Amino acid sequence: MSRQLRTLIFGAVLCLVLGILSFGLQVPYLVESPGPTFNTLGKDDGKDIIAISGHPVTPTSGHLNLTTVSADTQKTTVLGAVRGWLRNDEVVVPHDSLYPPGTSQEQQNEQNSQDFLVSQQNAVEAAACELGYPEGLGVNSVSKDSPNTALKAGDQFVSVDRTPIADDTALRKVLNAHRVGDRLPAVMRRAGKQVEVTLLLQAPAAESDTPRIGITIVQGCLPPFQITLSLTGIGGPSAGLMFSLGIIDKISAEDLTRGRFIAGTGTIDSSGKVGPIGGIALKMIAARRAGATVFLAPADNCLDVDGNIPSGLDVIRVATLDEAIDNLKAHADGGPVARC
Repeated sequence: MSRQLRTLIFGAVLCLVLGILSFGLQVPYLVESPGPTFNTLGKDDGKDIIAISGHPVTPTSGHLNLTTVSADTQKTTVLGAVRGWLRNDEVVVPHDSLYPPGTSQEQQNEQNSQDFLVSQQNAVEAAACELGYPEGLGVNSVSKDSPNTALKAGDQFVSVDRTPIADDTALRKVLNAHRVGDRLPAVMRRAGKQVEVTLLLQAPAAESDTPRIGITIVQGCLPPFQITLSLTGIGGPSAGLMFSLGIIDKISAEDLTRGRFIAGTGTIDSSGKVGPIGGIALKMIAARRAGATVFLAPADNCLDVDGNIPSGLDVIRVATLDEAIDNLKAHADGGPVARC
């Protein structure tokens, strides 16, 4: 065997070995895939995902599943990236698109959890407005160090110090007329009934002159009963629409599902506007695999929906909560619905 041939063979073998080894190298990408779905009308870890206290719960007959995307937390390899690019049920995304530079995984997870909590609050408020409950100023949460533990999340202000309270401005005006340590009589609406409490004023927060009562407040439609959302293991804001629909289906007399397996996604704000989300192609796959035949997609995601609809899934386009309800009713009756 000549020296040139031996060199050629050695070089080819070396290239092959290096090529194989390179498939195990990490690259700055993550792989996303269809995640689990959760029926908002059902249970999670033995508890109702949507629990209603203080109001009759209407029996439900179908599914209203929120959908998720599963994403690797570790950077994938060259082989993993190639496999993801070749599969139709995986998406390869830059690592920095999920974990921006300077943000740790723990920080991003915390932000996702906060976004999820905000989406739940918006979902409750949007559903309450859709159901016709009046708008007002209410208690969102009571801080751990607050002396006013007689207040509960969901309480709506009626009056403080015998002054009607309709908004944050009215509340601040009353508080500013008093001093730290003062005790003020207050009337709150809780679960449809008025209750009397006494509020103890605390020292103002930094850069403020207004005495505090140790709560966070929300301005919006507040139902006269307690709605508790319980779901663990997911984050982000994209479950808002399905939470709102689940609340409405459990409270209103009309059955939104009529036995159908409906899934969907979309952010929601307190006014009921539905916003776009990421990973909708994977969420449609997740929905169909779970058994869904109807899927609610945000109107602003229609370009992402086009060409990616799994067989057997009817995708309905929605821009608002009210539009989602109208389309579900029309779909059940065999009428025209909006589609991407």
